[in-house]
Amino acid sequence: MREINGLTRTCGLIGNPVEHTLSPMIHNYLAQQTDVNMVYVPFLVEQGRLEDAIKGAYGLHILGCNVTVPYKNDVIPYLAQIDELAAKMGSVNTLVRVDGGYKGYNTDMTGLYRAMSSDGVSIQGEQVIVLGAGGVGRAVAFMCAAKGAAHVWLLNRTVEKAAEVAKEVNLAEGRSCVETLAMSDYDKLPDEKYLVIQSTSVGLYPHVEDAVITDPAFYHKVKAGYDLIYRPWETRFMQLVKEQGVPAYNGLKMLLYQGIEAFELWNQCKIEDESAYKLYEMLRTTV
Repeated sequence: MREINGLTRTCGLIGNPVEHTLSPMIHNYLAQQTDVNMVYVPFLVEQGRLEDAIKGAYGLHILGCNVTVPYKNDVIPYLAQIDELAAKMGSVNTLVRVDGGYKGYNTDMTGLYRAMSSDGVSIQGEQVIVLGAGGVGRAVAFMCAAKGAAHVWLLNRTVEKAAEVAKEVNLAEGRSCVETLAMSDYDKLPDEKYLVIQSTSVGLYPHVEDAVITDPAFYHKVKAGYDLIYRPWETRFMQLVKEQGVPAYNGLKMLLYQGIEAFELWNQCKIEDESAYKLYEMLRTTV
């Protein structure tokens, strides 16, 4: 690790909780590999203190921050600027220092897109199913529409919530590309082959035997599956996808690339594929 001195810049993670984050490993490794004089630390922000945290970070000349739960939506009113895609999604996970405050970006979704591209999985022209219409599912639906998915089916336990998201995405994209179903009505999906993105917390450790849909008939329609969970390494959803002889991926590469994209924004640099691969292998040993 390089020496910390008077020129060292600080970045960090704003959230609650932050104790189990892998982000310091990602960013401190990248700083070392690129010889950038920067350190990255977690900042635990108590409920009701988010505005204080943002103002304090700016006052302390913090270069940038990642934002995690529960603040990805709540941080938006305290930004000086916001990226167009992040504004559409209503979710920010990266802050970049600008004059007068911070500009908000969403590198979760650009990171997911980069992860999928690295796996040879395309969204352009595809039929996509997004499982879950919460904050993550909403962002995934926006990303899929923006990246040219032919059609997106948004499935959620409460179809009313999914319908609200679909309306927002269709309005933002200027086309009717998102439709909704209740999660229990998955058997009403047209008989197509789908790229399926699992965005709920179902199956997260320690509930490793759970999947939001368990019926093998659903998985007969899957051509590739992404579960945004990375603990456990292979979720029940992924197992069910693989049983059909098609590929399934977890969310670790999304975590990797959202971090890389944030680091690139803060430091105006480009991380080479070799460094990304080495970091991915390091992260694999932790999950």
